[in-house]
Amino acid sequence: MNRILRAASALALLLAAGAAAAADAPACKTIRMSDPGWTDITSTNAIAGVLLEGLGYQQDVKTLSVPIGYESMKNGNIDVFLGNWMPAQQKFIDALNAAKAVEVLGTNLSGAKFTLAVPNYVAEAGVKDFKDLAANADKFDRQIYGIEPGAPANANIQKMIDADDFHLTGWKVVESGEQAMLAQVKRAQNGKGWIVFLAWAPHPMNETFAITYLSGGDTYFGPNYGGADVRTLARAGWSADCPNAATLFRNLVFSLPMENAMMGKILDEGQEPKAAARAWLKANPDALDGWLAGVSTLDGKPGLPAVKAALGL
Repeated sequence: MNRILRAASALALLLAAGAAAAADAPACKTIRMSDPGWTDITSTNAIAGVLLEGLGYQQDVKTLSVPIGYESMKNGNIDVFLGNWMPAQQKFIDALNAAKAVEVLGTNLSGAKFTLAVPNYVAEAGVKDFKDLAANADKFDRQIYGIEPGAPANANIQKMIDADDFHLTGWKVVESGEQAMLAQVKRAQNGKGWIVFLAWAPHPMNETFAITYLSGGDTYFGPNYGGADVRTLARAGWSADCPNAATLFRNLVFSLPMENAMMGKILDEGQEPKAAARAWLKANPDALDGWLAGVSTLDGKPGLPAVKAALGL
């Protein structure tokens, strides 16, 4: 009997040691993330934040433009970024790779797209390709509506204007935040005004507005209407220091319908991002199985039941 008890005790110690080995160091508790102010990244950050909190971590999100966010990763002030749109952000990645500043943890979204678009009634009037813009310069007031200042997409449009590939000399990029741009699109559509703007999927704009993506911009936005993959980046050394949290971020793979739904809750219904994330997770609990596979709590306990308990599932 004593031998049995000793064996059971040894097994318990081994299991405890294994659980402890799965846990991250206390220094990993706060995970610093960036958000360029894009609702898709706000949505995925919110999903990650709810999961992290259920696991005993803390999420600290900073609103930073893309260039500043990447510089912050390079300086070690941001740990994880869920919004590396490729190939649109290739030049940033080249610079970060040259400095050995980041690691790609995985692709969190496939099938995205990102290029210029117009309302359907403008497309029906003959503007379906980048080459159709110049002939209608006056109707567009020679303006292309972009997103926040410093965004690579704005620089891409300016590069296109400067190159005069589509005879757009004299046109202007209107830099504004996502919400300001969408408000301008709404005003234009309400009055059947002409507008050309940056559009992308996932985004509820694809359901809120009747829009047509323009062909012909492959040189600047890539093929398939700026077809893109969105990747998860970590600052160099973070995944080795915090392997458990890194496993979670490697597991996080999203879908276009999921992000559209989350973004709709935030933009159209006015929900607070983490409230929207909790509601989505409660309605789609099966997503937790894959996302939390091999993930423990910060203190080494099984992650899936902890997160389910935190969500009231």
